[in-house]
Amino acid sequence: MFTARAVEIGSRLGANHIEFRSRQPSQIGWQRNSSLYVTFRKAIDADPEKNLLAIPRKQRAMVRKGMTQGLASEIDAQVDRLHAVYAESVKHLGTPVFPKRYFAALQREFGADCEVLTVVHGGQAVSSVMSFFFRDEVLPYYGGGTLGARSVAANDWMYWEVMRRASERGCRIFDFGRSKTGTGAFSFKTHWGFEPEPLHYEYRLLHGKALPDVNPLNPKFKLFIAAWKRLPLPVANVVGPWIARDLG
Repeated sequence: MFTARAVEIGSRLGANHIEFRSRQPSQIGWQRNSSLYVTFRKAIDADPEKNLLAIPRKQRAMVRKGMTQGLASEIDAQVDRLHAVYAESVKHLGTPVFPKRYFAALQREFGADCEVLTVVHGGQAVSSVMSFFFRDEVLPYYGGGTLGARSVAANDWMYWEVMRRASERGCRIFDFGRSKTGTGAFSFKTHWGFEPEPLHYEYRLLHGKALPDVNPLNPKFKLFIAAWKRLPLPVANVVGPWIARDLG
C-alpha cells in the first residue's frame, strides 16, 4: 500500500524516480544499489562511563583530549549557530549547504524529538549537530565543525556529548547514520568501534531513464567540488541553497 502510494505521488509530481533506503531490501523487482553507503548502529549503556570505556583506545584519547580543552556543550533553541558551523564545514568538503529555513523547519516539525547541541570554545561555536530521537534511539544527523574544531578535538567531544546525554535520557541505540565506503566519515565512525552495515538503496524509475548518481564520488563532480572549496564562505552560503535543491 505504501509503495503504491509513493509511486502514485511520484508520478503525479513528475519525479524521475522513487528511492527507498533501508537496512533490509524489501522492494521486489526494483533496481538496487547496496554498495555505495553503509550505516553504523551500536547499543549504548545507561552508564556513561561504560560507554566511554567501550570506545576504542585511540578514539577515547581524542574524547578525553576534548575534555581538557575548556569546551562547553549547549542546547540551542534556534538553528543559527548550527547553520553557520555546518555551512563552513560542508563548504570545506565541496558541498553546497541547505538553507537555514530547512533546519528551522525540521526543528519546528520534530519538536522535542529534535535537539541541536553546540560546542563552544573561548566563547565561539566550534562544532554543532542536529540530532533526532525515535523511541530508544538517537541519530546525530546534520553536524560539522569549524577549522578550529580539530585542534581542540571539538567534533570528537561533541559526539561523545550526544552519546552521554542520550544515554541519560534513556536511549539505548546510537545510530551514527550513513557514510560512503572509503571516505573520511566512514573511517571516523569505525574508530568509534561501530561496525558498518550495508544500506540498501532501491529505485523505481518513473520518468527517468537511468539510476541517479548524485554523490561526491562521481568523477563528473570532481571539478565542481574543487572549485566549490575555493569559494568565499559568504558566496557559498548565498548560492549553495539554490544548488542543493537539485542534489536530493
